[in-house]
Amino acid sequence: MVTAFALSLGQLGDRAVLTVLGRSLAVTLALFALLGAGVWWAVDLLLAQQAFGGALASAAAVVVSILAFWLLFRAVAIAVVGLFADDIVAAVERRHYPAALASARDVPFARALRMGLASALRFVGVNLLLLPGYILLLATGIGTAALFLAANAWLLGRDLGDMVAARHLSPEAMQAWRRTTAARRFILGMIGTGLFLVPFVNILAPVIGAALATHFYHRNRR
Repeated sequence: MVTAFALSLGQLGDRAVLTVLGRSLAVTLALFALLGAGVWWAVDLLLAQQAFGGALASAAAVVVSILAFWLLFRAVAIAVVGLFADDIVAAVERRHYPAALASARDVPFARALRMGLASALRFVGVNLLLLPGYILLLATGIGTAALFLAANAWLLGRDLGDMVAARHLSPEAMQAWRRTTAARRFILGMIGTGLFLVPFVNILAPVIGAALATHFYHRNRR
């Protein structure tokens, strides 16, 4: 995994990777901007008769946007980058796994969109279900962080692995592949989750994760 991580970092300068990074960041930031605009409009509408309505609406939009970015960036970023992940995976395969690239199938946009939305919903749903556990484990000092890392490593390992496996396996074969690689995908997800927790590095985490997942898939298929 160390070699795969180093190879993934070494390919960050590729045009295909930089293009996906730019597109995914633009779409992600646009979604959060729309959320902030929606909050501003809703609060402004509710307080239209109040003298301080506009100022409160602006403050609410800023606060909600910051909180949403902090809490949901991982879910939105992975869902968005999943729409363009084929370009990153193909770039890695072109350089390191040309035989696999020759037999790969492009993931249709509709399927990529479904996978991305499912990823975001799983992230939100699982973390909401675990919220009582997060709160209870606060007393332990480290329990909340450990549970969060474990749950999200499992989720992210699946999401990143699926980005690559979808190019080479049928949906039925992917189910079997997930079962046989669960433990190793957990390590993949742990690395990706760690990247999302580091300020500024988290911006690169989705594209690094997609490249790393490509190496993970092909090295485990050999």
